[in-house]
Amino acid sequence: MSQYSNRDPLLKGTRILDLSRVMSGPYCTSMLSDLGAEIIKIEMPSSGDEARFFGPYKEGESTYFILLNRDKKSVTINLKMDEGIQLIKQLIRQSDVLVENFRPGVMRRLGLDYDSIKAMKPNIIYTSISGFGLDSPMAGLPAFDLVIQAMSGLMNLTGFSNGPATAIGESLADVCTGMFAAWGIVAALFHRERTGEGRHIDVSMLDSMFAMQLTGLSQRLYFDKEPERVGNRHPVTYPVDSFATKDGAIVLVAFTDAVYQNLAHAMGKPELVDDPQFIDNSARNKNEDLLRSIISDWTQSETTAEILSILHEAKVPCASVWSLGQVMESEHQKIRHLVDKGQHSKLGEIPLVPQPVKFNGEGMQDPQHVPQLGEDTESVLMELLDISENDLATLRQKGVI
Repeated sequence: MSQYSNRDPLLKGTRILDLSRVMSGPYCTSMLSDLGAEIIKIEMPSSGDEARFFGPYKEGESTYFILLNRDKKSVTINLKMDEGIQLIKQLIRQSDVLVENFRPGVMRRLGLDYDSIKAMKPNIIYTSISGFGLDSPMAGLPAFDLVIQAMSGLMNLTGFSNGPATAIGESLADVCTGMFAAWGIVAALFHRERTGEGRHIDVSMLDSMFAMQLTGLSQRLYFDKEPERVGNRHPVTYPVDSFATKDGAIVLVAFTDAVYQNLAHAMGKPELVDDPQFIDNSARNKNEDLLRSIISDWTQSETTAEILSILHEAKVPCASVWSLGQVMESEHQKIRHLVDKGQHSKLGEIPLVPQPVKFNGEGMQDPQHVPQLGEDTESVLMELLDISENDLATLRQKGVI
């Protein structure tokens, strides 16, 4: 049985009109859906969100799209037609929040820019997600996760010192921007509850990735020092690094003199405690290569399990390097429910990844369903806009929906 409860979802009664595609915007609205918000996802007729065509595929269905669009209602409306734009405006009047991640300028050309929408619904919370922000001189440039990782400085400091700049192995810029956008929306909803005022939220992928790099920025801002690539080690403290074992790899974090001393005793080398080459963090950084060699010789002499047992006993923070499969099979996952179950009209029961925050020990609500393209068009337009079946048929025939 799932641990999720449908009792009092925090955003119940909040309606979000989601014009976003691919990842940053859909990730944002999936977070809000998990908190109980109603998400009306607008897609182009016939084609839909581009993410529907991103692999990998399960029986022809994009599993990438599935993980980003749980518990949303899919409504197909043609934004290239005036009648489609009028439908969008009517839906905005019935919504609390609008989320879009078009390139800056597109919404204005559609007549859906913030000033136009605010004039018809003053308390709207209008969220614009883009690569560089609405007023950046680079606003018109296309932005993808890899582009932002490269331009944010993160890629330049990721990798080993003798190797090239390296991208993080996930779409980190998209995900983090989506989280910042969701945070902004919740704050704006709270503000509107107190004041009745709407807000225009402008979230940039580049800004989001830059703001995350606190360790690097602590060097660059205060010491005018450009952070260097240091592999898996910490850029300031040593030994905080990864090491091979007989049968795998571990990481250890000797982040203070006291923990380093525990490590030295755990390795059976108490003489390292008072060795001038390693007496404090400054000395350990200066003699990093020698210390790494000493630790590596020790870790490679034992299995991962044996090394972890010794380090845990010595109170040295450590872990083995897990694959996703190992995380999924772990007792932690089973207790914390990192993966839940939902339904798909074609695939049946499917695994989904809900937002990870617990409220009073529980997640907010069960992920239930992932929509097929346009499956909610008629029900949403009939319920919210009171459009008749005959008018819906006419709109469909004309290609508006």
